[in-house]
Amino acid sequence: MAGPEFAIAIIAILILLILCSIPVVIALGLCSFVGLAYLTGSFTVASSLLANTTYESIRDYVFAVIPLFVLMGEFISRSGAAGDLYSIINRSFRRLPGRLALATVGGNAVFGAVTGVSIASAAAFARIAYPQMVRHGYDKGVALGSIAGSACLGMLIPPSVLLIVWGVIAEISIGRLFVAGVLPGILLSLMFMIFILGYAMLRPEVFGGPAGDAEDMLTSDEDRAQRRREAIGGLGALVLIAVVLGGIWLGAFTPTEAAGVGVLFALVLAIVKGVKPRGLAEAVLETGRISAPLLFLLITAQMYSRLLALGGINDFVQGLFLSLGDSPLLILALMVLIWFALGMFIDSVSIILLTVPIFAPISVTLGYEPLAFAIMGIVAIEAGLLTPPLGLCVYTVKGCVSDRDATLARIFMGSIPYWIILLLLVFLIAAFPGIATWLPAQM
Repeated sequence: MAGPEFAIAIIAILILLILCSIPVVIALGLCSFVGLAYLTGSFTVASSLLANTTYESIRDYVFAVIPLFVLMGEFISRSGAAGDLYSIINRSFRRLPGRLALATVGGNAVFGAVTGVSIASAAAFARIAYPQMVRHGYDKGVALGSIAGSACLGMLIPPSVLLIVWGVIAEISIGRLFVAGVLPGILLSLMFMIFILGYAMLRPEVFGGPAGDAEDMLTSDEDRAQRRREAIGGLGALVLIAVVLGGIWLGAFTPTEAAGVGVLFALVLAIVKGVKPRGLAEAVLETGRISAPLLFLLITAQMYSRLLALGGINDFVQGLFLSLGDSPLLILALMVLIWFALGMFIDSVSIILLTVPIFAPISVTLGYEPLAFAIMGIVAIEAGLLTPPLGLCVYTVKGCVSDRDATLARIFMGSIPYWIILLLLVFLIAAFPGIATWLPAQM
């Protein structure tokens, strides 16, 4: 075991490489390999550990859950189910003030449950919801903020890619994590909606005013065939969610089996919705482009975990945190600040790979239940995606909207209330961990 100087050097080098725009997968791999070679005194031993880690990291069939859920999301996205869901939810909210913003939150919640990726939700609803909001007279900051803020639901509501990666790194059951994310996801959606309702009642003019909200998004010349197509897409997506999550909840499927069933269901839905063979093939290719980097990241993350254990870095960082005091809430607040800071510069998966091997053991020492800490971590990391100056959800919305008025500053300002609500949920779960730790008996 190396001393604290080695721990500080490794962490400093890793941060420096990331700040120099070196991809996280390469930075992790280099630091881990060189660090292990230094500890063992042999590049041969480090190479052997790398080969063994590569094999052990992804040979288990549980890792098929990542490309399968990504493929399911690709099929659903290409089928147009997101637009169908938005139209159905929007009509359901037609008597409520701020209904387009409410529909955006509801659509993001359901869309997130079939894609598991916040960035995908932000991109989809920036194209679907923003033009409708502008047409109905919404303040552009309010419209953009509701899209960027509610897109964070995609990483909390299962099947979330972040929950899968956290489960792999922290060695927690992915099925249990999925079920643990349901109540917080619903609660977060409700908190967003309550804020929008209250804001719309206080300042109806920024939500298009009474006239704008009273107007139905569907025009009178829309025929029944279009409504049937929307019903097929929207209800099909809801059934898919029920089958996947219900199967895991009831113990009928493992997460990997549920992902396989979900892919078959999504494929049928995409074909029914008219997706051509070329579109299906593109979905498969896109799945490969998304999944391969994730699997490489998992390999380097396992190497990183071995380096932390052999080098005594975990013990050093844990001692550093605990020396700040014996208040679990204070140390949790420090972790949240670190997640926020990292969220300015790197993506959510990379943040999990960098911090969870260090923070998870500390959370156990502090007395946090692993499932509750995982959900708190996911929510805090998602809030980091809204943190200026480089929140990735904000940049995604900006990139998908051609309006010159959709500036980064306007999107950041519009998303501040959602950022505050995310932060509130983190400490709400810390105070009431049962929000995340409720589980059916068979789980």
